[in-house]
Amino acid sequence: MGRSWSSPAGTGIYASVLFRPEPRVARLLTIAAGVAVAEAIEGVAGIGPVLKWPNDVYLGSGPQSGRKVAGILAEAGVSSGDPWVVIGFGINVLPVSFPHELALRATSLESELGRPVDRGELFAECLVRLAARYADLSADRCRHVVNAWKQRAAPTFGRPVAWVEEGAAHAGVVRGIDDEGGLLVDTEAGIVRVVSGELRWL
Repeated sequence: MGRSWSSPAGTGIYASVLFRPEPRVARLLTIAAGVAVAEAIEGVAGIGPVLKWPNDVYLGSGPQSGRKVAGILAEAGVSSGDPWVVIGFGINVLPVSFPHELALRATSLESELGRPVDRGELFAECLVRLAARYADLSADRCRHVVNAWKQRAAPTFGRPVAWVEEGAAHAGVVRGIDDEGGLLVDTEAGIVRVVSGELRWL
């Protein structure tokens, strides 16, 4: 969509993790990864992030800036009949001069905290938390993951959004997510479930 990915060398964590999940687990992997990254940041840096559907991690309101500090991407496929999902995550750790178009929307952990954050420790904690949340999904504890996501995303509930689906424009107010990670939006036509498309937060 004409966007650029800014990841200056030596300033952040950029990693991809391969999973080979069952289909029921794959549906919630992006949600689980958001929870895991947020938990790792809180555990290592002592700052509680806010999650925003489907894949953004923010340092919320109050003393923090309300700007994006991490993002998550998922890519799925099938190899030799077996499904796979790659979860990629990026975390801005060290202070960095962002491009002009990102400066008002992005931040880093050290910029917010005013002190160093150990990237090695944070990366290790991300992997530990990812493994734990993946274990939750695999053991049918999906509701634990969804509830943890909702708790961290609560500040975004009640916000207006707009999106385009099959060429038609839609708008409404976010109410939460369902048990499969779909975004629930209150529209003039009632509650609509959004699972894909370009979503704009208004």
